[in-house]
Amino acid sequence: MDEKLILEAKKHFKADTRIVFLGGAGVSTASGIPDFRSPQGIYKAQKKYHVSYEALLSHSFFLEEPETFYDFYWSSMVYPEAKPNKAHKALAEYEKKGHRVVIMTQNIDGLHQDAGSKIVYELHGSVRRYECMGCGERFTLDDIPHEGVPTCPSCGGQIKPDVVLYEEPLDGALLQQAAYDMMFTDILIVGGTSLNVYPAAGLIDYYRGPCKILINKSPTPRDDEFDYVFHEDIGDLLEILLK
Repeated sequence: MDEKLILEAKKHFKADTRIVFLGGAGVSTASGIPDFRSPQGIYKAQKKYHVSYEALLSHSFFLEEPETFYDFYWSSMVYPEAKPNKAHKALAEYEKKGHRVVIMTQNIDGLHQDAGSKIVYELHGSVRRYECMGCGERFTLDDIPHEGVPTCPSCGGQIKPDVVLYEEPLDGALLQQAAYDMMFTDILIVGGTSLNVYPAAGLIDYYRGPCKILINKSPTPRDDEFDYVFHEDIGDLLEILLK
């Protein structure tokens, strides 16, 4: 690690520092949840399906082939035994010290809330919430079987996970609130994301503050837009920055 660069970045953290953390799949890999695009990621690790993973996770495929969709979903998207790792815990601990911390996550695992973070914008939804497409009844992950196509006990309708699939828009009100918080924060930390997925990646364009920090093991297309770039383990670095 570049200790000199870390010390320089830490000078921006004051007693009343507000931060926004925009995180991606790399935040949860240490919890045993694979990312998508790395050599060990979901997109490259499994090849048993007859379509691409983008197609598998599309709204139209969910409607047309729910059995195949859920076979992939239960085996590759849901990790109920996963626990928060050092990255989740460092952010939650920083908030407990009295700082305002807004988490904007592209992950759907709920681990930031498990760690204790209070303000979490789940930009792509959550595997912990479900809704009947027939009557609108809502369920949690614990309410439904973790295999096959779940159906509503009330009306028999098909149940859909509350995750944003390809071909579906993100929640407009949530994006608007996220953009607002980006404009009125002191420090932006982006971590564990390739910054290739929009509109989430575009949120950084709303930041107007003096300190943008990027933590990602691999280079991103937007590295040169940040004041501090660290290609390090995100949990280790957040523990140091937020101590």
